Amino acid sequence: QVQLVESGGGLVQPGGSLRLSCAASGISVSNNLMGWHRQAPGKQREVVAITSGGSTSYADFVKGRFTISRDNAKNTVYLQMNSLKPEDAAVYYCAARRPGRPSYDYWGQGTQVTVSS
Repeated sequence: QVQLVESGGGLVQPGGSLRLSCAASGISVSNNLMGWHRQAPGKQREVVAITSGGSTSYADFVKGRFTISRDNAKNTVYLQMNSLKPEDAAVYYCAARRPGRPSYDYWGQGTQVTVSS
């Protein structure tokens, strides 16, 4: 059984930082595409960052502020978020996609990020 468990969300002031974690079980973060997505109230879910093999990519609105990384030994994916803005507030989801699959196979339950003074 595959599980993705996010943690690390919370309340932070504008300009602050948070690090989200996604602990995976039943699936290897090193062998699959792993992505962070977010969904704000009234908006569609959007991709934030993905990592696959040795490559990473970011949505334009987080470039230079967010960093996605993996710890293969811990089977965990991270999202370091710096210089947070109020518009970054959302529920952040971790997702996994097996090679060759057209869409994500597994999703976590999400972790809330609130950016407010």
